[in-house]
Amino acid sequence: MLLPVDLREWVADDDMAHFVLAAVERVGAGKFQVNERGCGSEQYPPRMMLALLIYCYSHGIFGSRRIEQATYRQVSVRYIAANTHPDHDTICTFRRENFAAVAECFLEVLELAREVGILQVGTVAVDGTRLHANASKHRNIGYERAGELIAQLRADIAELLARAEREDLQPEESAALPKELARREKLCEKLEAARAAIEERARQRAQKERADFEAKLQARAERPSPPRGRKPKPPPSEPEPKEIINLSDGDSRLMRRSKSEAYEQSYNAQAAVCAEGSQLIVGARVSQCASDRNELEPTLAAIPAQVGTAKIVLSDSGFMNSAALGRISESGVEVYCAVSAGTVVNPRRYEFRPPERRCENPVEHQDPRLVAMKEKLESQAGRAIYGRRKSSVEPVFGIIKQAMGFRQFLLRGVDKVSGEWQLVALAYNCKRLCRLRGGHKGRGPARGLHKNHRGPRPLRRRLRLHRRSDSLLRCRGYLRSRHTR
Repeated sequence: MLLPVDLREWVADDDMAHFVLAAVERVGAGKFQVNERGCGSEQYPPRMMLALLIYCYSHGIFGSRRIEQATYRQVSVRYIAANTHPDHDTICTFRRENFAAVAECFLEVLELAREVGILQVGTVAVDGTRLHANASKHRNIGYERAGELIAQLRADIAELLARAEREDLQPEESAALPKELARREKLCEKLEAARAAIEERARQRAQKERADFEAKLQARAERPSPPRGRKPKPPPSEPEPKEIINLSDGDSRLMRRSKSEAYEQSYNAQAAVCAEGSQLIVGARVSQCASDRNELEPTLAAIPAQVGTAKIVLSDSGFMNSAALGRISESGVEVYCAVSAGTVVNPRRYEFRPPERRCENPVEHQDPRLVAMKEKLESQAGRAIYGRRKSSVEPVFGIIKQAMGFRQFLLRGVDKVSGEWQLVALAYNCKRLCRLRGGHKGRGPARGLHKNHRGPRPLRRRLRLHRRSDSLLRCRGYLRSRHTR
């Protein structure tokens, strides 16, 4: 569809919309889910829909209704949508069914960054953050309590059916009784599905722990002396009575960000960030475990092989797992991981905490690998390398949560949430890469990447204009007239 000339002129040359449109053109058409039956309304171009999602996510517009509203009110969004206005149901369906295209575009953007010399995967910083799920913690229910409610609901349903057979229903009562039955039957089905999910979770957990149990039995049998202590118990295949599940999103878990925070229904969003200066996300995944202890290996595996292989990995004390660190080191990757939460790599000259509240940094069980890690971090070279962690991965989560405003997932289920988190990472990478390349046409070529160089500030940010829905504020001619005054 041809765009009006005035709409093209209203979008600034340094606007991120041009970069996003160029990035989605690299995605193959076979990655999109389209209606090939030829029925229904005319379809929107899938690359346009993907560019619309990326641009809106990078500017803090996440809900499908807000995205639909932005196609009317914001010039840049209207430019990407080719002056069309997809409804919120179309936007939501496209986002839910095209995570393969999002993953492909995520890879293409990283390859584009590598082609221009911005991305160099050598040192990678890994961390995780807790993001709220689209569910309430008050919708959690225990396995035993769910069984009690199912019995109570079945009794109520039987009583309502007996009442319907016993009495002649009046016209005004004929509609009320079926609604009560349907409501109770629906709740009973939800509770039965929740109990079945808990039982399946317990069976899978027992299957994973079976190998460790058999290894312990074999080690006990191979001892020359008579074995002492209690015999290891087989992993239970039945769930605990108080094991809970959420009725809104059964894949989410109760997590808290720190000991001083309250528990919330959340997911653990993991990210591997390039610590060579670009601060681009090279790997993104979602975990259902609140702890980061076993998440380092899967997060490193989420880095696409086409982008490169990490040589140095930086992580905080939450990822401390001597067995996992040993396996990663054997693969040829050098790991820098804080031994404990009290490890001070770069101490302050004037410490705020009093001496009695400071940690002594004990090394757990005096493990030789942990002792060696602690000595490596305390060396001058180790402190210089590990100091790059906080300046690479921590700002990424700050930008995603504060600048972009993404603090809660909109989709439900671990598969859909993983796709949405990759969409967020893609939007951040586009925003960051466009910022690193810097400048709009007319300012000359972008300067080389330096560790302290973030590129020239966009004109709109230098003017510090308040974000408004009025499209005239986004007109390039208006901004220039304000700047010259």
